[in-house]
Amino acid sequence: MAFFPVPIACNRYGTSLLNGFPRPATAAARGPLATPAEIAAYLGVPVKTLYQWKYRGIGPKVHKVGRHLRYRWREVDNWVDQQTSYDLTA
Repeated sequence: MAFFPVPIACNRYGTSLLNGFPRPATAAARGPLATPAEIAAYLGVPVKTLYQWKYRGIGPKVHKVGRHLRYRWREVDNWVDQQTSYDLTA
């Protein structure tokens, strides 16, 4: 019996996908701007949730580049750090 590796799903740009979303890049490899799909994969939430957070003004800061939404990785990381609302040392 031969072993065949399971093919990895890729988008049209050849980027591998994890559960239908692009895999989050390492901090050194990722660029300064990220797409909503990259941020959704990084945070583990649907892209629709990011759009709702933007509408409500409660999510990470988002920027419009032309007609596209983009996030700065450092702002997303800072936002995640600020989300701790309780003391874990109890």
